[in-house]
Order: sequence, then structure tokens, then C-alpha cells
Amino acid sequence: MEETTRKEQETELARTGRYYKHICWMALPLVCMSAYLYGPRPILLCLVALLTGNLCDRLVAVLRRRVYRAADWSNESFALVIALLMPATVSWYVLVVAVMAGVLLGKEAFGGYGSYPFHPAAVGYVVVAVSWPEQVFLYPQPYADIPLWNTEGVSLVSGMSSTLRNGGLPTVSSWSLILGEFAAPLGTGAVLILLACALFLCTQKDIQLPAALSFLVACGLIVFFFPRQADLVQTAFWESALQRLNLVRYELVSGATLYSAIFLVSEPYTCPRRKLGQVLYGALLGCLSMVFRYIGVYETAVCFAILMMNGLSGWLDRVVDRLYSLPETRRAGGKEAAL
Repeated sequence: MEETTRKEQETELARTGRYYKHICWMALPLVCMSAYLYGPRPILLCLVALLTGNLCDRLVAVLRRRVYRAADWSNESFALVIALLMPATVSWYVLVVAVMAGVLLGKEAFGGYGSYPFHPAAVGYVVVAVSWPEQVFLYPQPYADIPLWNTEGVSLVSGMSSTLRNGGLPTVSSWSLILGEFAAPLGTGAVLILLACALFLCTQKDIQLPAALSFLVACGLIVFFFPRQADLVQTAFWESALQRLNLVRYELVSGATLYSAIFLVSEPYTCPRRKLGQVLYGALLGCLSMVFRYIGVYETAVCFAILMMNGLSGWLDRVVDRLYSLPETRRAGGKEAAL
């Protein structure tokens, strides 16, 4: 049984292993930009996350008495995705716990490579977000002087999602949005770099565009037609179209929405296989994410929504398979009736 599982995982690694390598490489420009904004600490955080993910992989290999697979970059990719969702001032132990929870609980507890039903990075993030919200949802301002070890003296503020939740409108300029010059998690703010990463991943066919685009469109439509700002709610669509579009811009950049569309939504084993299933998955994920952001208390609600939608991913594929099989069933039934 274990030998069969091992061979299946090696087959899956040969098929999808390049995805995780590309995610790791695309994390590098985000790490460099965060180092420019916050100093050397983000680099050390990402290195600690990488080391933790790798050690977890080696530990599991020893416990399961299998050979460590150096070609498997999935743990490292999950670790980097988690690290880039954290603020630059997060404590070291919180990051280590997040990576361990993602790798050991989210991935290995379900059988390892390709067997997990929930996105491991989302699992790790949710664990620490619920356990240490004061560590995860408060951010330093860009260009702040952040010590490498003790960050207790650094001034922290809430992100743009807090302003939007209270019915306000952020005053961040377009150029600051593009460069990520606002209080946010390490890798979620620089729109220009995120779009460049998305372009590369698209050329490598690592992003499931039906899922990612339907996710962003669903989020944007909900924000446009159901804004949280009272003055826009009381104004007709045609009179406040520009203000609503401006609001969509802030909502998609905040709360790790754009980042999640690029680095989380298209995970090979938690996203549906069929294109129609991916469209439905992305649209439902976008709606659920915005519901959580509107009525919830957590800023990066998309990770909670991803875990819920992961449970429906297989069901969506089965529903779409049945829809595709209906014409064939009808044709077969018509031939039998004719005979």
C-alpha cells in the first residue's frame, strides 16, 4: 500500500512539480520589494519559513521511512506563500507555527503530496490568524526602522481593509498602490510586481485563468454594486460609477485579494480540473470572500473562504462531469429507442 502511494506521488510530482518551483521563484521579487520597503527582516523571515518547510519535509521522510525528494518544492512554496502573507513585524515563533501547521496538518496529515483536500498555505495562515490576530493583522508603515529580532517598539497600524470596513475610503495614491507603499502584508501590496508574477505564471500555464479571473470579477462586481460606503449606496450607479470603480481598486488590492488570485486560487490539487468547474469555483470563492470581508472580523478573509471552497472543489468537478455527460446519455438513449 505504501509502495503504491509512493509511486503515485512520484507520478504526480513529475506532472505538477514545476508549479511549486515557479511559485518559489516568483516569490523572490516580492521578497526583494518587501526588503526595499521594510529592511532586511523580510528576507530573514522568508529564509526561516523556507528552512522550517524543508525541515518538516525531511522529518516526515524519516518518520515515513522514505527517501527525501529534493525535487519536491511544495513545502517551500507553501512556506513562502505564508511568509508573504505576514506583516514585517510578525514574531518568529508565529511564522514557524504557521509553516508547521500548513505543512504537517494541511499537507502531510492527509497523505502528503497531491493528497490534501485543503490548501496547506491557507491552513497555516488561518491557524495563526485565529490564534494571534494581533500579530497577523497589524502592520508597520513602509520605510519604518524595523529591528531584526525584537519588534515590540515598532508602531503598527491597521490595513486598508479596516478603513473600508468602517465605511471610509483610503487616501493611498495610485503610485503608492502600484509600489505597495502602504501598510500591508509583506507580499500583497506591490501591484506592479504581482502583475508581473501573474504574467510569468500565465505563460507557464500555472494559473488557472477561469478560476482566477472569475474570482476577481465576482469580488469586483460585489464591491461595485454593493459598496460599504453609505454615500455611494444612496447614489445611483450612473452618477457614482467612477467612485465605485475607484473603490473596486482599493478592495482588490487590500485583504490579499489580488495576491490570493495569483498564488492561492490555482493550486493544482485544491482547484477543480474542469474549466466550467473552475469558473464556478472562482465566482463562489469571490462571493464568499466578500461576504466574510463585509460581515467578518478578519482582514484576509479570502484564506477562510478558500478552505471552505476547497471542500466543494471535487463536488463541482463531479457536477460538471455529469453536465458534460448528459448529451452523450441522451444520444445513446435516442439510438436505443430508434433500434
